[in-house]
Amino acid sequence: MHVIIFIWGFTGILGKLIHLDAIVIVWYRVLIAPLFLTIFFVFTKRSFKIDFKHLWKIVIVGIFVALHWLTFYYSIQLSTASLGVLCLSTTTLHVTWLEPIVMKRKFSWLEFAMGAIVIFGIYFISGDFTATERTAMYYGLFSALCAAVFSVFNAKISEDVPSTQMTFYELIVGFLFVSIFLGYQGKLNPELLEMTASDLAWLLFLGIICTSFAFLIMIEIVKRLGAFTASLSINLEPVYTILLAIVILNEHKLLNLNFYIGSVIIILVVVLNGIIKHYQKKRLPIT
Repeated sequence: MHVIIFIWGFTGILGKLIHLDAIVIVWYRVLIAPLFLTIFFVFTKRSFKIDFKHLWKIVIVGIFVALHWLTFYYSIQLSTASLGVLCLSTTTLHVTWLEPIVMKRKFSWLEFAMGAIVIFGIYFISGDFTATERTAMYYGLFSALCAAVFSVFNAKISEDVPSTQMTFYELIVGFLFVSIFLGYQGKLNPELLEMTASDLAWLLFLGIICTSFAFLIMIEIVKRLGAFTASLSINLEPVYTILLAIVILNEHKLLNLNFYIGSVIIILVVVLNGIIKHYQKKRLPIT
């Protein structure tokens, strides 16, 4: 499980290692990943069929998946991988207010308070940001919101649609959405294929290993270890990314003490939120 989370932590680093515009990176990601899933479906003889009454929901979620990745990579390219993934760690806190609306559960004031602490952590690290870094932060926070939206709605859709089929069609929608956006900008042309061998290798790694393969393995892990263990461990993704960014990108030279203090505040709150949810579920009566 931690190997997969480590791989996901590497996706932020790829935003710096791949020397292409953020939208081109995402276009290749949503092109390569479903192609690999198609091969997987054919090889394992899985069905591509879904109930079309859920298709409109999948279309909306697929657009949010694309928006999440687009804004995530724009955030990283404008600033650092560490900042982008730290903003993304606020996804869990967005889920706390989205779930009561979508899943019809009771609103939690405790979760609201933890959200306020996270906002303080973001404010703390952004005190001496430049205008560009603030823009990167806004992109990152919007990316976290998009991630929360598709996470909550995926939980709802997966009650009726198998996770593998749901993800496959969401990636297809994401590809169509990004292609239309590229076409509108006049960038959907042969120049998209112009890249270095290094960029191509990292894109294949991103699309196959970090997206398709990691998702398929994590489904099996959740079945064996449970959703709580997996979700709590996933909160370590920003830690892995920051450590990788220090080793690979030397980002410790760009980050000050306030960043690390704010990072610790945010990560501790996110982990604490998962622990509290676990004990709240254990106290629920069995029905």
